[in-house]
Amino acid sequence: MRGGGLLVAGTTSDAGKSVVTAGICRWLVRQGVKVAPFKGQNMSLNSFVTREGAEIGRAQAMQAQAARVEPTALMNPVLLKPGGDRTSQVVLMGRPVGEMSARGYHGNRQKELFEPVVACLEELRATHDAVICEGAGSPAEINLRRTDIVNMGIARAARLPVVVVGDIDRGGVFAQFFGTTALLAPEDQELVAGYLVNKFRGDVTLLEPGLDMLYGLTGRRTFGVLPYAHGLGIDEEDGLRVSLRGAVRESVVAPPVGTDVLRVAVCAVPLMSNFTDVDALAAEPGVIVRFVDRPEELADADLVVVPGTRGTVRALAWLRERGLAAALARRAAEGRPVLGVCGGFQALGEHIEDEVESKAGAVEGLGLLPVRVRFAREKTLARPVGEALGERVEGYEIHHGVADVRGGEPFLDGCRVGAVWGTHWHGSLESDGFRRAFLREVAAAAGRAFVPAPDTSFGALREEQLDRLGDLIEEHADTDALLRLIEEGAPKGLPFVPPGAP
Repeated sequence: MRGGGLLVAGTTSDAGKSVVTAGICRWLVRQGVKVAPFKGQNMSLNSFVTREGAEIGRAQAMQAQAARVEPTALMNPVLLKPGGDRTSQVVLMGRPVGEMSARGYHGNRQKELFEPVVACLEELRATHDAVICEGAGSPAEINLRRTDIVNMGIARAARLPVVVVGDIDRGGVFAQFFGTTALLAPEDQELVAGYLVNKFRGDVTLLEPGLDMLYGLTGRRTFGVLPYAHGLGIDEEDGLRVSLRGAVRESVVAPPVGTDVLRVAVCAVPLMSNFTDVDALAAEPGVIVRFVDRPEELADADLVVVPGTRGTVRALAWLRERGLAAALARRAAEGRPVLGVCGGFQALGEHIEDEVESKAGAVEGLGLLPVRVRFAREKTLARPVGEALGERVEGYEIHHGVADVRGGEPFLDGCRVGAVWGTHWHGSLESDGFRRAFLREVAAAAGRAFVPAPDTSFGALREEQLDRLGDLIEEHADTDALLRLIEEGAPKGLPFVPPGAP
Protein backbone atom coordinates (compact mmCIF):
# COMPACT_ATOMS: atom_id res chain seq x y z
CA MET A 1 0.00 0.00 0.00
CA ARG A 2 1.23 3.50 -0.81
CA GLY A 3 -0.74 6.71 -0.77
CA GLY A 4 -4.03 5.26 0.41
CA GLY A 5 -6.45 7.55 2.15
CA LEU A 6 -9.76 8.07 3.93
CA LEU A 7 -11.74 11.11 5.05
CA VAL A 8 -13.53 10.83 8.40
CA ALA A 9 -16.41 13.30 8.20
CA GLY A 10 -19.12 13.90 10.78
CA THR A 11 -22.79 14.72 10.92
CA THR A 12 -22.03 17.54 13.39
CA SER A 13 -19.19 19.13 15.29
CA ASP A 14 -18.12 16.91 18.19
CA ALA A 15 -19.57 13.79 16.57
CA GLY A 16 -16.30 12.01 17.30
CA LYS A 17 -14.22 12.69 14.16
CA SER A 18 -11.02 13.42 16.08
CA VAL A 19 -11.11 10.29 18.22
CA VAL A 20 -12.19 8.04 15.34
CA THR A 21 -9.34 9.40 13.20
CA ALA A 22 -6.92 8.75 16.06
CA GLY A 23 -8.34 5.27 16.60
CA ILE A 24 -7.95 4.34 12.93
CA CYS A 25 -4.39 5.67 12.98
CA ARG A 26 -3.51 3.59 16.04
CA TRP A 27 -5.19 0.47 14.60
CA LEU A 28 -3.32 0.86 11.29
CA VAL A 29 0.10 1.43 12.81
CA ARG A 30 -0.37 -1.70 14.92
CA GLN A 31 -0.89 -3.56 11.61
CA GLY A 32 2.48 -2.29 10.37
CA VAL A 33 0.99 0.45 8.16
CA LYS A 34 2.93 3.71 7.92
CA VAL A 35 0.12 6.18 8.52
CA ALA A 36 -0.25 9.94 9.06
CA PRO A 37 -3.19 12.12 10.15
CA PHE A 38 -4.33 15.20 8.23
CA LYS A 39 -6.80 18.04 8.68
CA GLY A 40 -6.77 20.70 6.00
CA GLN A 41 -8.34 23.40 8.14
CA ASN A 42 -8.82 23.38 11.88
CA MET A 43 -10.50 25.90 14.17
CA SER A 44 -9.21 25.54 17.69
CA LEU A 45 -7.69 27.36 20.63
CA ASN A 46 -5.89 24.17 21.63
CA SER A 47 -2.67 24.10 19.65
CA PHE A 48 0.78 22.54 19.78
CA VAL A 49 4.28 23.39 18.57
CA THR A 50 6.11 20.88 16.38
CA ARG A 51 9.83 20.30 16.65
CA GLU A 52 10.44 22.56 13.65
CA GLY A 53 8.61 25.37 15.46
CA ALA A 54 5.25 25.21 13.64
CA GLU A 55 1.89 25.70 15.35
CA ILE A 56 -0.78 23.10 14.58
CA GLY A 57 -4.01 21.91 16.17
CA ARG A 58 -3.41 19.85 19.28
CA ALA A 59 -5.83 17.22 18.01
CA GLN A 60 -3.55 16.58 15.04
CA ALA A 61 -0.55 16.31 17.36
CA MET A 62 -2.50 13.71 19.35
CA GLN A 63 -3.39 11.84 16.15
CA ALA A 64 0.27 11.87 15.11
CA GLN A 65 1.12 10.27 18.44
CA ALA A 66 -1.57 7.69 17.75
CA ALA A 67 0.13 7.02 14.40
CA ARG A 68 3.56 6.97 16.11
CA VAL A 69 4.94 9.66 13.83
CA GLU A 70 6.36 13.10 14.55
CA PRO A 71 3.75 15.86 14.04
CA THR A 72 4.49 18.38 11.30
CA ALA A 73 2.81 21.42 9.77
CA LEU A 74 1.83 19.26 6.77
CA MET A 75 -0.74 17.54 8.98
CA ASN A 76 -2.65 20.77 9.68
CA PRO A 77 -1.72 23.42 7.09
CA VAL A 78 -4.46 25.90 8.11
CA LEU A 79 -5.29 26.64 11.74
CA LEU A 80 -7.86 29.28 12.72
CA LYS A 81 -7.61 30.63 16.28
CA PRO A 82 -10.78 32.49 17.26
CA GLY A 83 -10.39 35.94 18.81
CA GLY A 84 -12.71 38.83 19.55
CA ASP A 85 -15.16 40.64 17.27
CA ARG A 86 -15.85 37.58 15.08
CA THR A 87 -12.27 37.37 13.85
CA SER A 88 -9.69 34.59 13.89
CA GLN A 89 -5.95 34.49 13.58
CA VAL A 90 -5.04 32.56 10.44
CA VAL A 91 -2.05 30.25 10.92
CA LEU A 92 -0.65 28.93 7.63
CA MET A 93 1.94 26.15 7.66
CA GLY A 94 2.51 26.78 11.33
CA ARG A 95 2.98 30.56 11.17
CA PRO A 96 0.44 33.35 11.77
CA VAL A 97 -0.34 35.36 8.63
CA GLY A 98 -2.91 37.79 10.03
CA GLU A 99 -6.35 38.30 11.54
CA MET A 100 -9.43 37.85 9.38
CA SER A 101 -13.20 37.98 9.74
CA ALA A 102 -15.26 34.91 8.91
CA ARG A 103 -16.74 36.71 5.91
CA GLY A 104 -13.33 37.69 4.59
CA TYR A 105 -11.91 34.22 5.11
CA HIS A 106 -14.76 32.31 3.48
CA GLY A 107 -15.08 34.89 0.74
CA ASN A 108 -11.57 34.97 -0.66
CA ARG A 109 -8.74 33.68 1.48
CA GLN A 110 -10.09 30.15 1.80
CA LYS A 111 -10.14 29.69 -1.98
CA GLU A 112 -6.52 30.85 -2.15
CA LEU A 113 -5.53 28.19 0.38
CA PHE A 114 -7.11 25.27 -1.46
CA GLU A 115 -4.09 24.37 -3.62
CA PRO A 116 -1.55 24.59 -0.74
CA VAL A 117 -3.78 22.37 1.39
CA VAL A 118 -4.10 19.76 -1.37
CA ALA A 119 -0.32 19.92 -1.91
CA CYS A 120 0.29 19.13 1.78
CA LEU A 121 -2.03 16.14 1.61
CA GLU A 122 -0.34 14.81 -1.51
CA GLU A 123 3.09 15.21 0.07
CA LEU A 124 1.96 13.11 3.02
CA ARG A 125 0.43 10.50 0.70
CA ALA A 126 3.69 10.27 -1.22
CA THR A 127 5.62 9.39 1.95
CA HIS A 128 3.10 7.23 3.82
CA ASP A 129 1.14 4.09 3.15
CA ALA A 130 -2.07 5.80 4.24
CA VAL A 131 -3.29 9.23 5.32
CA ILE A 132 -6.39 9.43 7.52
CA CYS A 133 -8.02 12.82 7.09
CA GLU A 134 -10.39 14.47 9.52
CA GLY A 135 -13.21 16.69 8.32
CA ALA A 136 -14.66 19.68 10.18
CA GLY A 137 -18.21 20.27 11.35
CA SER A 138 -20.48 18.70 8.74
CA PRO A 139 -19.82 18.15 5.01
CA ALA A 140 -23.43 19.22 4.38
CA GLU A 141 -22.87 22.89 5.27
CA ILE A 142 -24.27 23.89 1.89
CA ASN A 143 -23.63 27.59 2.50
CA LEU A 144 -19.88 26.89 2.73
CA ARG A 145 -19.43 24.17 0.09
CA ARG A 146 -18.10 26.55 -2.60
CA THR A 147 -15.02 27.40 -0.54
CA ASP A 148 -14.64 24.10 1.34
CA ILE A 149 -11.05 22.92 1.87
CA VAL A 150 -11.58 20.41 4.67
CA ASN A 151 -14.59 18.19 3.85
CA MET A 152 -15.90 17.23 0.40
CA GLY A 153 -13.70 19.80 -1.31
CA ILE A 154 -10.56 17.98 -0.24
CA ALA A 155 -12.21 14.56 -0.72
CA ARG A 156 -13.13 15.31 -4.31
CA ALA A 157 -9.75 16.87 -5.13
CA ALA A 158 -7.86 13.85 -3.76
CA ARG A 159 -10.52 11.21 -4.65
CA LEU A 160 -10.80 10.13 -1.01
CA PRO A 161 -13.51 7.75 0.18
CA VAL A 162 -15.57 9.23 2.99
CA VAL A 163 -16.98 7.65 6.13
CA VAL A 164 -19.49 9.80 8.04
CA VAL A 165 -19.47 9.55 11.86
CA GLY A 166 -22.64 10.22 13.87
CA ASP A 167 -23.07 10.57 17.64
CA ILE A 168 -26.05 8.38 18.52
CA ASP A 169 -25.92 9.46 22.16
CA ARG A 170 -27.36 12.80 21.05
CA GLY A 171 -30.25 11.14 19.23
CA GLY A 172 -31.42 11.47 15.65
CA VAL A 173 -28.44 9.73 14.11
CA PHE A 174 -30.40 8.06 11.29
CA ALA A 175 -31.86 11.39 10.18
CA GLN A 176 -28.38 12.89 10.38
CA PHE A 177 -26.83 10.20 8.19
CA PHE A 178 -29.63 10.37 5.62
CA GLY A 179 -29.84 14.17 5.60
CA THR A 180 -26.07 14.61 5.35
CA THR A 181 -25.93 12.36 2.29
CA ALA A 182 -29.04 13.82 0.65
CA LEU A 183 -27.71 17.38 0.88
CA LEU A 184 -24.53 16.59 -1.06
CA ALA A 185 -24.09 17.11 -4.78
CA PRO A 186 -24.02 13.93 -6.91
CA GLU A 187 -20.23 14.20 -7.40
CA ASP A 188 -19.76 14.39 -3.63
CA GLN A 189 -22.19 11.57 -2.90
CA GLU A 190 -20.10 9.28 -5.12
CA LEU A 191 -17.37 9.40 -2.47
CA VAL A 192 -19.53 8.82 0.61
CA ALA A 193 -18.98 5.11 1.20
CA GLY A 194 -20.97 4.74 4.41
CA TYR A 195 -21.36 5.48 8.08
CA LEU A 196 -19.91 4.85 11.51
CA VAL A 197 -22.11 5.06 14.63
CA ASN A 198 -20.36 6.52 17.67
CA LYS A 199 -21.18 6.46 21.42
CA PHE A 200 -23.78 3.69 21.37
CA ARG A 201 -25.15 2.43 24.70
CA GLY A 202 -27.05 -0.86 24.83
CA ASP A 203 -27.71 -3.92 22.72
CA VAL A 204 -26.46 -3.54 19.15
CA THR A 205 -29.05 -6.03 17.88
CA LEU A 206 -31.75 -3.47 18.66
CA LEU A 207 -30.01 -1.03 16.31
CA GLU A 208 -29.61 -3.42 13.39
CA PRO A 209 -33.10 -2.98 11.87
CA GLY A 210 -32.44 0.74 11.62
CA LEU A 211 -29.07 0.15 9.97
CA ASP A 212 -30.75 -2.16 7.46
CA MET A 213 -33.37 0.49 6.65
CA LEU A 214 -30.63 3.12 6.31
CA TYR A 215 -28.91 0.87 3.78
CA GLY A 216 -32.16 0.51 1.88
CA LEU A 217 -32.64 4.28 1.79
CA THR A 218 -29.07 5.25 0.85
CA GLY A 219 -27.40 2.16 -0.60
CA ARG A 220 -24.58 2.69 1.89
CA ARG A 221 -23.51 0.37 4.66
CA THR A 222 -22.53 1.11 8.26
CA PHE A 223 -18.93 0.18 8.96
CA GLY A 224 -19.28 -0.21 12.70
CA VAL A 225 -21.04 0.72 15.92
CA LEU A 226 -18.62 2.07 18.51
CA PRO A 227 -19.74 1.78 22.14
CA TYR A 228 -19.78 4.74 24.50
CA ALA A 229 -16.35 4.79 26.16
CA HIS A 230 -15.89 6.64 29.43
CA GLY A 231 -12.76 8.48 30.51
CA LEU A 232 -10.81 8.61 27.27
CA GLY A 233 -9.26 11.96 28.22
CA ILE A 234 -8.13 12.70 24.67
CA ASP A 235 -7.06 16.23 23.74
CA GLU A 236 -10.04 18.36 22.74
CA GLU A 237 -10.15 20.46 19.63
CA ASP A 238 -13.02 22.92 19.48
CA GLY A 239 -13.69 23.89 23.05
CA LEU A 240 -14.26 22.95 26.65
CA ARG A 241 -16.42 19.82 26.68
CA VAL A 242 -17.09 19.83 30.40
CA SER A 243 -19.33 21.86 32.67
CA LEU A 244 -17.69 24.78 34.42
CA ARG A 245 -18.65 23.12 37.67
CA GLY A 246 -18.06 19.55 36.55
CA ALA A 247 -15.08 17.24 36.63
CA VAL A 248 -12.31 17.79 34.13
CA ARG A 249 -12.61 14.21 32.92
CA GLU A 250 -15.10 11.38 33.24
CA SER A 251 -12.49 8.93 34.46
CA VAL A 252 -12.67 7.64 38.03
CA VAL A 253 -10.31 9.55 40.33
CA ALA A 254 -7.90 7.16 42.00
CA PRO A 255 -7.61 7.44 45.79
CA PRO A 256 -4.79 9.59 47.14
CA VAL A 257 -1.53 8.08 48.30
CA GLY A 258 -1.50 10.34 51.38
CA THR A 259 -4.37 11.14 53.69
CA ASP A 260 -5.54 14.26 51.80
CA VAL A 261 -6.66 15.12 48.30
CA LEU A 262 -5.63 18.28 46.45
CA ARG A 263 -8.34 20.47 44.93
CA VAL A 264 -7.40 22.44 41.82
CA ALA A 265 -9.65 25.24 40.50
CA VAL A 266 -9.06 26.44 36.93
CA CYS A 267 -10.41 29.89 36.09
CA ALA A 268 -12.51 29.45 32.94
CA VAL A 269 -11.32 32.68 31.31
CA PRO A 270 -12.72 33.81 27.93
CA LEU A 271 -10.98 32.41 24.84
CA MET A 272 -9.29 29.83 27.05
CA SER A 273 -6.51 28.08 25.16
CA ASN A 274 -4.56 24.91 25.83
CA PHE A 275 -6.63 24.02 28.88
CA THR A 276 -5.19 20.54 28.27
CA ASP A 277 -2.31 21.76 30.47
CA VAL A 278 -4.29 20.63 33.52
CA ASP A 279 -4.91 17.11 32.20
CA ALA A 280 -1.65 15.98 33.75
CA LEU A 281 -2.87 17.22 37.14
CA ALA A 282 -6.21 15.42 36.70
CA ALA A 283 -4.30 12.20 35.97
CA GLU A 284 -2.69 12.25 39.41
CA PRO A 285 -4.35 10.05 42.06
CA GLY A 286 -5.97 12.27 44.66
CA VAL A 287 -5.97 15.44 42.56
CA ILE A 288 -9.44 16.82 41.77
CA VAL A 289 -9.63 19.39 38.97
CA ARG A 290 -12.61 21.57 38.16
CA PHE A 291 -13.25 24.68 36.06
CA VAL A 292 -14.74 27.65 37.91
CA ASP A 293 -16.19 31.09 37.15
CA ARG A 294 -17.12 32.45 40.60
CA PRO A 295 -14.87 33.72 43.44
CA GLU A 296 -16.53 31.54 46.08
CA GLU A 297 -15.40 28.48 44.14
CA LEU A 298 -11.78 29.38 44.96
CA ALA A 299 -12.38 29.18 48.71
CA ASP A 300 -11.63 25.48 49.14
CA ALA A 301 -9.07 25.23 46.31
CA ASP A 302 -5.53 24.24 47.23
CA LEU A 303 -4.26 25.50 43.87
CA VAL A 304 -5.81 27.99 41.46
CA VAL A 305 -4.68 27.91 37.83
CA VAL A 306 -5.13 30.90 35.54
CA PRO A 307 -4.75 29.19 32.14
CA GLY A 308 -3.74 30.38 28.70
CA THR A 309 -6.03 32.58 26.63
CA ARG A 310 -6.15 34.18 23.19
CA GLY A 311 -7.34 37.37 24.88
CA THR A 312 -5.20 38.35 27.89
CA VAL A 313 -6.72 41.82 28.23
CA ARG A 314 -10.23 40.45 27.86
CA ALA A 315 -9.46 37.75 30.43
CA LEU A 316 -8.20 40.43 32.86
CA ALA A 317 -11.45 42.36 32.53
CA TRP A 318 -13.43 39.15 33.06
CA LEU A 319 -11.46 38.26 36.20
CA ARG A 320 -12.17 41.71 37.61
CA GLU A 321 -15.85 41.75 36.64
CA ARG A 322 -16.41 38.34 38.24
CA GLY A 323 -14.62 39.18 41.48
CA LEU A 324 -11.98 36.55 40.76
CA ALA A 325 -9.17 39.13 40.58
CA ALA A 326 -9.82 40.20 44.17
CA ALA A 327 -10.00 36.56 45.26
CA LEU A 328 -6.65 35.85 43.58
CA ALA A 329 -5.09 38.86 45.33
CA ARG A 330 -6.33 37.59 48.70
CA ARG A 331 -4.88 34.16 47.98
CA ALA A 332 -1.49 35.63 47.13
CA ALA A 333 -1.48 37.73 50.31
CA GLU A 334 -2.31 34.62 52.35
CA GLY A 335 0.45 32.56 50.70
CA ARG A 336 -2.03 30.20 49.00
CA PRO A 337 -0.86 28.70 45.67
CA VAL A 338 -1.66 30.28 42.30
CA LEU A 339 -0.21 29.21 38.92
CA GLY A 340 -0.46 31.36 35.79
CA VAL A 341 0.30 29.78 32.41
CA CYS A 342 0.96 31.84 29.26
CA GLY A 343 -1.89 34.39 29.08
CA GLY A 344 -2.62 33.62 32.74
CA PHE A 345 1.00 34.41 33.59
CA GLN A 346 0.72 37.71 31.71
CA ALA A 347 -2.47 38.59 33.62
CA LEU A 348 -0.69 38.03 36.96
CA GLY A 349 1.95 40.62 36.03
CA GLU A 350 2.07 44.35 36.77
CA HIS A 351 1.58 45.96 33.39
CA ILE A 352 0.69 45.05 29.79
CA GLU A 353 1.33 46.98 26.58
CA ASP A 354 -0.86 45.46 23.88
CA GLU A 355 -1.12 46.97 20.42
CA VAL A 356 -1.33 43.52 18.79
CA GLU A 357 -3.87 41.15 20.32
CA SER A 358 -6.50 43.49 21.83
CA LYS A 359 -5.00 46.80 20.65
CA ALA A 360 -5.96 48.14 24.08
CA GLY A 361 -2.59 49.81 24.68
CA ALA A 362 -1.54 50.18 28.31
CA VAL A 363 -3.42 47.92 30.74
CA GLU A 364 -2.67 47.25 34.39
CA GLY A 365 -2.27 43.61 35.36
CA LEU A 366 -3.19 41.99 38.68
CA GLY A 367 0.19 42.90 40.15
CA LEU A 368 0.88 39.53 41.74
CA LEU A 369 4.18 39.00 39.90
CA PRO A 370 6.97 41.53 39.09
CA VAL A 371 6.51 41.20 35.33
CA ARG A 372 5.83 43.70 32.56
CA VAL A 373 4.52 42.35 29.24
CA ARG A 374 4.80 43.87 25.78
CA PHE A 375 2.94 42.24 22.91
CA ALA A 376 5.11 41.71 19.83
CA ARG A 377 3.76 41.18 16.32
CA GLU A 378 6.02 38.16 15.86
CA LYS A 379 4.64 35.12 17.68
CA THR A 380 7.00 33.09 19.87
CA LEU A 381 6.79 29.40 18.93
CA ALA A 382 9.27 27.21 20.76
CA ARG A 383 9.89 23.85 22.44
CA PRO A 384 11.98 24.81 25.51
CA VAL A 385 13.74 22.40 27.84
CA GLY A 386 14.89 23.44 31.29
CA GLU A 387 14.93 22.68 34.98
CA ALA A 388 12.74 23.69 37.89
CA LEU A 389 12.44 22.42 41.46
CA GLY A 390 15.42 20.19 40.75
CA GLU A 391 13.68 18.35 37.91
CA ARG A 392 14.02 18.36 34.12
CA VAL A 393 11.09 20.04 32.35
CA GLU A 394 9.92 20.10 28.72
CA GLY A 395 7.26 22.42 27.38
CA TYR A 396 6.12 24.47 24.43
CA GLU A 397 5.49 28.19 23.95
CA ILE A 398 2.80 29.94 21.86
CA HIS A 399 2.47 33.64 22.61
CA HIS A 400 2.81 37.21 21.33
CA GLY A 401 3.51 38.62 24.79
CA VAL A 402 7.17 39.22 25.70
CA ALA A 403 7.74 39.12 29.46
CA ASP A 404 10.22 41.44 31.21
CA VAL A 405 10.74 39.68 34.54
CA ARG A 406 11.91 42.20 37.14
CA GLY A 407 12.17 40.14 40.29
CA GLY A 408 11.14 37.00 42.12
CA GLU A 409 12.75 33.59 41.85
CA PRO A 410 13.35 32.22 38.33
CA PHE A 411 10.74 29.67 37.24
CA LEU A 412 10.64 28.21 33.71
CA ASP A 413 11.62 31.54 32.09
CA GLY A 414 8.99 33.20 34.26
CA CYS A 415 9.14 33.77 38.00
CA ARG A 416 7.83 32.86 41.41
CA VAL A 417 6.96 35.09 44.34
CA GLY A 418 5.93 33.19 47.45
CA ALA A 419 3.19 30.77 46.41
CA VAL A 420 2.47 32.51 43.09
CA TRP A 421 4.11 30.98 40.02
CA GLY A 422 4.02 32.17 36.41
CA THR A 423 5.40 30.77 33.14
CA HIS A 424 4.82 30.93 29.40
CA TRP A 425 5.50 27.19 29.14
CA HIS A 426 2.55 25.01 28.19
CA GLY A 427 2.81 21.28 28.85
CA SER A 428 5.33 21.56 31.69
CA LEU A 429 3.15 19.51 34.03
CA GLU A 430 3.43 16.54 31.67
CA SER A 431 7.03 16.14 32.93
CA ASP A 432 6.43 13.57 35.66
CA GLY A 433 9.25 14.45 38.08
CA PHE A 434 8.54 18.16 37.90
CA ARG A 435 4.80 17.65 38.36
CA ARG A 436 5.38 15.62 41.50
CA ALA A 437 7.81 18.22 42.89
CA PHE A 438 5.38 21.03 42.09
CA LEU A 439 2.48 19.22 43.79
CA ARG A 440 4.61 18.67 46.89
CA GLU A 441 5.22 22.44 47.02
CA VAL A 442 1.51 23.11 46.56
CA ALA A 443 0.57 20.63 49.28
CA ALA A 444 3.07 22.16 51.72
CA ALA A 445 1.80 25.70 51.05
CA ALA A 446 -1.81 24.55 51.34
CA GLY A 447 -1.17 22.58 54.52
CA ARG A 448 -2.38 19.34 53.00
CA ALA A 449 -1.08 15.85 53.82
CA PHE A 450 -1.05 15.05 50.11
CA VAL A 451 1.61 12.76 48.66
CA PRO A 452 2.06 12.50 44.86
CA ALA A 453 1.94 8.95 43.53
CA PRO A 454 5.53 7.85 42.86
CA ASP A 455 4.80 6.02 39.61
CA THR A 456 2.27 8.07 37.62
CA SER A 457 3.51 8.40 34.03
CA PHE A 458 1.44 10.84 32.01
CA GLY A 459 3.04 9.63 28.78
CA ALA A 460 2.14 6.02 29.58
CA LEU A 461 -1.44 6.99 30.45
CA ARG A 462 -1.79 8.80 27.13
CA GLU A 463 -0.47 5.75 25.29
CA GLU A 464 -3.02 3.59 27.08
CA GLN A 465 -5.80 5.95 26.00
CA LEU A 466 -4.64 5.86 22.39
CA ASP A 467 -4.52 2.07 22.53
CA ARG A 468 -8.10 2.09 23.81
CA LEU A 469 -9.09 4.07 20.72
CA GLY A 470 -7.31 1.55 18.52
CA ASP A 471 -9.14 -1.23 20.35
CA LEU A 472 -12.51 0.43 19.71
CA ILE A 473 -11.85 0.38 15.97
CA GLU A 474 -10.37 -3.12 15.93
CA GLU A 475 -13.16 -4.66 18.01
CA HIS A 476 -16.24 -2.77 16.81
CA ALA A 477 -15.60 -1.69 13.21
CA ASP A 478 -15.36 -3.74 10.03
CA THR A 479 -11.62 -3.27 9.67
CA ASP A 480 -11.36 -5.38 6.51
CA ALA A 481 -13.88 -3.12 4.80
CA LEU A 482 -12.15 0.03 6.08
CA LEU A 483 -8.83 -1.23 4.77
CA ARG A 484 -10.36 -1.84 1.34
CA LEU A 485 -11.69 1.73 1.33
CA ILE A 486 -8.27 3.10 2.23
CA GLU A 487 -6.55 1.04 -0.48
CA GLU A 488 -9.13 1.14 -3.28
CA GLY A 489 -11.34 4.17 -2.68
CA ALA A 490 -15.13 4.41 -2.57
CA PRO A 491 -17.12 1.59 -4.23
CA LYS A 492 -18.32 2.29 -7.75
CA GLY A 493 -21.98 2.80 -8.48
CA LEU A 494 -23.15 4.17 -5.15
CA PRO A 495 -26.74 5.39 -5.65
CA PHE A 496 -27.69 9.07 -5.66
CA VAL A 497 -29.87 10.12 -2.72
CA PRO A 498 -32.19 12.98 -3.72
CA PRO A 499 -32.55 15.91 -3.65
CA GLY A 500 -28.79 16.62 -3.59
CA ALA A 501 -27.27 20.05 -3.04
CA PRO A 502 -29.38 22.94 -4.36
